[in-house]
Amino acid sequence: MRAIGWFAVLGLPLLTGGCWGEVTGITLAVAGATIPVIQRSPIDALISVASGRDCSIVYLDERNTYCRPKERPPVPPEFCTRSLGVVDCWADPSKLPPNHPPEVADGPRALTPEQEDIRTRRWPGLW
Repeated sequence: MRAIGWFAVLGLPLLTGGCWGEVTGITLAVAGATIPVIQRSPIDALISVASGRDCSIVYLDERNTYCRPKERPPVPPEFCTRSLGVVDCWADPSKLPPNHPPEVADGPRALTPEQEDIRTRRWPGLW
């Protein structure tokens, strides 16, 4: 799949080299319409699909990198318990004694497999 994507990005302009004079106005109109709608030009969309990363010229305009960096996994939350009038937090709950008080937060401590799949999904998020 990657080879087909890179051919589409690099080889398609070579095949349509004689047509560029006629389609310049159409190309500019399409590019002008896609940037406000999908936040990238057609070339950006091709590069994004071929590389699997989220790439856009809009990011360069915002003084960021052309392609968004891959997200790092979230930092695990601290383990916090109540004590006398305050909340105490520990980075490693395994060092607590076995009869420690219950945790203040009762939410999940890690991402679910579905959330991790969404976080690591390739652009445009369809596969």
